Amino acid sequence: MPHLALYTFGVLKSPLADPAPLTREFYDIGEAVYRRISQYPGYLGRAETAGGDRGMLFEADWGAWGEFAVPAWYGKGRTVETTALATTLSLWTDLRPALDAVYTGMHREALNRRYDWFERTGHPNYVFWWVPDGVIPTWPDGVSRLEHLHDHGSAPHAFTFHHSFAPDGTPAGIKGIGPKGDQSH
Repeated sequence: MPHLALYTFGVLKSPLADPAPLTREFYDIGEAVYRRISQYPGYLGRAETAGGDRGMLFEADWGAWGEFAVPAWYGKGRTVETTALATTLSLWTDLRPALDAVYTGMHREALNRRYDWFERTGHPNYVFWWVPDGVIPTWPDGVSRLEHLHDHGSAPHAFTFHHSFAPDGTPAGIKGIGPKGDQSH
């Protein structure tokens, strides 16, 4: 049975290494949110660095998740001191569990504050696609799908909650999806 890959990408207002309270708050909340999301039914796993180092994205060993990559339009730093992005790559059993994890609890609270931490870029900041059972999505896959979504809109190749597709490529609706305008969060 296919699994659902989810790639998220946001440009932070300041680098992760910034000692300002707002940056520390985002990082601390993010750690708690990740712990909580990993407990949701339907969550299968997410890309994590071998060492788990904060800010170590570009140089890190991501194992089966592949070499770290970012969209071409990301123009901020790439060192531990200058990296100003937050990104995830995760694997789910289906859309409903992912929806429940994203739009409830701690993650929902964080979404409500996203503009405290993130720039508005005019690009989508998440994308879904289906992968065959046993396949681990990679960072370059996520970037490619996000850029495809930006250039072509939702399609079976790359889609959002609001315009989702089943593994066979047919449109798939789910009741109770998040707020309208899902391209902006």
